[in-house]
Amino acid sequence: MSKLLSHDDYQKLAADFRPRTQLFIDGTFVDAQSGKTFDDVSPRDGKVIAQVAEGDAADIDLAVKAARRAFEKGSWANMAPAKRKRVLLAFAEKLREHRNELALLESLDMGKPIRDAFSVDVMSSANCIQWHAEAIDKVYDEVAPSGPDALGLITREPIGVVAAVVPWNFPMMMAAWKLGPALATGNSVIVKPAEQSPLSMLRVAELAVEAGLPEGVLNVVPGFGPTAGKALGVHPDVDCIAFTGSGEVGKLFLQYSGQSNMKRVWLEAGGKTPNIVMADVPDLDKAAQHAAMGIFFNQGEVCTAASRLVVQESIREEMIEKIMTIGETMQPGDPIDPATKMGAIVDEEQMKRILGYIEKGQQEGATLRMGGEQVRRNEGGFYVAPTVFDGVKNDMTIAREEIFGPVLSVISVKDEEEAVKVANDTSYGLAASIWTRDITKAHRMARAVKAGSVWVNCWDGGDMTMPFGGFKQSGNGRDKSLHAMDKYTEIKATWIDLT
Repeated sequence: MSKLLSHDDYQKLAADFRPRTQLFIDGTFVDAQSGKTFDDVSPRDGKVIAQVAEGDAADIDLAVKAARRAFEKGSWANMAPAKRKRVLLAFAEKLREHRNELALLESLDMGKPIRDAFSVDVMSSANCIQWHAEAIDKVYDEVAPSGPDALGLITREPIGVVAAVVPWNFPMMMAAWKLGPALATGNSVIVKPAEQSPLSMLRVAELAVEAGLPEGVLNVVPGFGPTAGKALGVHPDVDCIAFTGSGEVGKLFLQYSGQSNMKRVWLEAGGKTPNIVMADVPDLDKAAQHAAMGIFFNQGEVCTAASRLVVQESIREEMIEKIMTIGETMQPGDPIDPATKMGAIVDEEQMKRILGYIEKGQQEGATLRMGGEQVRRNEGGFYVAPTVFDGVKNDMTIAREEIFGPVLSVISVKDEEEAVKVANDTSYGLAASIWTRDITKAHRMARAVKAGSVWVNCWDGGDMTMPFGGFKQSGNGRDKSLHAMDKYTEIKATWIDLT
């Protein structure tokens, strides 16, 4: 099924919903050794949709051993690059073939609109796997510029066993950003999905084996951070952690590395994106559309959410009015209705957290211009209206902390210098947008803003060719592009004496 279905069709599929719920280790679905399960609750209606096996340290150890066996056996790591490419291309195609099934899993599990899961999450995941597959036999090693009496070889080798700990906001896509380069370079991988959204990755692992990935190369262990996550972090036979999530948990993984085998730790730890709109913006309507999408898309549960609108005072009111008009068309609806533009918050805890930030914003003196409340209470799910605060100061809590919800903070500035100062006055540095018709100003501001991605006259620009990652406490390392492969390989220098 390659086309978006109707609301009725998705409702029927949801009624017959029978997802995979066991751990996936060494090519087989198995129960947790403890026999424990946990309730997987859909934010759509607050109902339990599945009881998922709860992996802990014992299960992590089994998965690591399976991954290590597969790696040392060499059935994947030593496979000819062209053949490894064919398997990953088949894997990407499997994701596309099961597009509606995977989209439904994402939508029911974490509440995102199914039209976004269908067109963005599944397709971006497949495209990422395909892109890295295509790169496998096109990336060369190096020969050092030595004299005639020696030969210096600089080669890249797979690092070994990679643990990917991924968040709940884009369960498949964040995993794919790690699986693509890690598998392409010959590693074995263990994925620990967030406990709020484990279902899609279990199905993805099954499809990977169907596509020809050898058993043990990809394992998926749902579980909780303090047990399964920590077990990966301190395991002496895990060579690399690739993590996307909060800075608080990211710092724990750095500690786990130091307490164990000094495994590589790569982090993407969120952001507080400044969306800077100068008075000479080339298209105010476009800027407003991107600003609204930048904070309301995926319910604002996006690491690069444009949560700080840093706008020049002369156009502030007009910009706010346009954003609120767009926001009115993005009121939350049933996530599995293709007409829905904004879905449910991932769980009750996150919804309460967002509402707490909204209350804090009002207490600290910001002006609530739109939204600010829970909606669709009768549905039993977790929904928050698109929310806009005006009169925000950059030292307010809502301007400094990552809310991960549909809450926009509008901060007015008088000029370019103040805009850059406000943009950089944060512990984060993941992304920034700059809107101006002056190319010289755009270059100047892009260089001045401390962020891993800077988008000019757009929000969330780029494709798989562009690296993605942060400055400062937004993390280290890069996903996407050829640079992502650096994280999952070791450089070996071989010097051959020819005398």
